[in-house]
Amino acid sequence: MEVLLTLAEVFKYTLPALIVFVTAFLLLTRYLRHEAATKTLELRMKRDKEITMLRLQAYERLALFLERIGPVSVISRVRTPDMLATELQYAIVKSIREEYEHNLSQQVYVGAETWEVIVAAKEEILKLINLIGNQMPSDASAGMFIHALITGITNANAPLPTEHALSILKQECRALF
Repeated sequence: MEVLLTLAEVFKYTLPALIVFVTAFLLLTRYLRHEAATKTLELRMKRDKEITMLRLQAYERLALFLERIGPVSVISRVRTPDMLATELQYAIVKSIREEYEHNLSQQVYVGAETWEVIVAAKEEILKLINLIGNQMPSDASAGMFIHALITGITNANAPLPTEHALSILKQECRALF
């Protein structure tokens, strides 16, 4: 009987301590989980903000790329006095390819379809430049080449491939917000 009384006495003191311990353990575990979830959310928000900034910069760079490979823009940058048509054609093609290579890494930040449209626009511009350039006589001046190019663009009665690609790029960018 005395053992039972001693056991009851021990149980009387250990049961409240056990209840306090379990309660403290559960509260502390819940608090730590909440803190970990909050920290994870903060890190995810910071990462998403940084990725969004990188994507916006990529959209800006690709928009600039599309503007820079437009025929009028690229001609104004690469043309020098007394250039022949073949020299201008070569300079334009070289400039467009360099611009493209400079912006290749931006494909990581845009959708696959958008990137395909951008690449297709570049290829169409190159095809147009080479088509008109190859039709020019070997001694044709750069002015004749420019005139033929502008006439070809005007007669097409369609937006330039770069304009279409820029429109798609803007749509994708707007979808972020």
